[in-house]
Amino acid sequence: MKRQSQSKSPNPAGATTIKEVAAAAGVSTATVSRVMAGINGVKTQVRERVLGVIAKLDYHPNRLARGLRLGQRKVIGVIIPDLRNPFFTGVAYGVEGVLYSAGYTLLLGHSDGQPEREQVQLRGLRGEGVAGLVFIAGNRPGASYDVIRSWDIPVVAVDRSPGGLEVDLVCSNNREGMRQAVAHLLSLGYKDIALLNGPVGIDVAVERLGGYQDALRNAGIALRETFIIHSDFRQEGGYAAMVRLLDLAVPPRAVVVANNLMTLGALQATDERHVRIPEDLALVGFDDMPWAAFLRPPLTTVAQPSEELGQAAAQLLLKRLEDPKRMVRQVVLPTRLMVRASCGAQAAVQAARPGDPTLRNTGRAAKQPSPALNRKATVSRNRSPLEAVTAS
Repeated sequence: MKRQSQSKSPNPAGATTIKEVAAAAGVSTATVSRVMAGINGVKTQVRERVLGVIAKLDYHPNRLARGLRLGQRKVIGVIIPDLRNPFFTGVAYGVEGVLYSAGYTLLLGHSDGQPEREQVQLRGLRGEGVAGLVFIAGNRPGASYDVIRSWDIPVVAVDRSPGGLEVDLVCSNNREGMRQAVAHLLSLGYKDIALLNGPVGIDVAVERLGGYQDALRNAGIALRETFIIHSDFRQEGGYAAMVRLLDLAVPPRAVVVANNLMTLGALQATDERHVRIPEDLALVGFDDMPWAAFLRPPLTTVAQPSEELGQAAAQLLLKRLEDPKRMVRQVVLPTRLMVRASCGAQAAVQAARPGDPTLRNTGRAAKQPSPALNRKATVSRNRSPLEAVTAS
């Protein structure tokens, strides 16, 4: 019995080529390109025939090959340090929306905050020939960004400057956001306020520490080094840091936690120690996540506009692609203090931007904090001149 023969596509990858479309439609490849680009000058009958063949053969243009022929590629690389952190994925979401509208696609790299992995991702994107890069650097000790210095493509940094490189930067006003958070606690009568911060040397950790210091200094309160704990910007880091605070002979009465994942870890520690929020300990987080308003009590936070940060970065990158020699720019977006009930406020008021309809009074009023804390439970840049732009 003879086996039925199968026709093979002349394209080894199995995808229809523009030459096959042209041959099936009885036109040149140039005519197919004009039809797909919507260029005038092709007869209606011919255009309809070409479009019919394109639909029948399910033809999709090979943009990579076209980009290589033209010396350009409509692909942008994005590297983030932690895929588990909603802040970073929010930034990537904002980047993708703007670039998609401009005809670009994304290649996403995850460095996991590790210098070696970061280098692998950078080299990989360079090998892919991306047209530009949106980069959230790990900035850990040992990190090197020489590959970016020798890479002749536009780069926009988000959240932190990679190794002091002179590139466009989009970030939040971290220092002011932290100052507002601590000032809110001070306005409620707290004085023993601790900070659970990220790793030493990372831009955002330095800025948030500065805001914490500013608020205490303005209130005439001396800094206590034991109340400042640096840890990893992750849930495990927040847990370990909070345990250290609760084990102090005289623990703080209020704590500001420097990012969302650390806040989850801090809440895990207080739950294990049976520490009540806010009766025993007032708590403020940095980064407002959807779950913050649904905790019991609802969590007061400093909200960062992650999606807007990504959008601003993508817009800067598109402008840099159009004009590579334009002045380096820094865009600073404001944060918002979302006052809820985790600080012991008598009412969840709008402490920042009064009257802003995007800020809702969230959470019920909490009792004033009690004096006792149950801590013994059984369960264990000098930058070069640049054009600074501060968004309002």
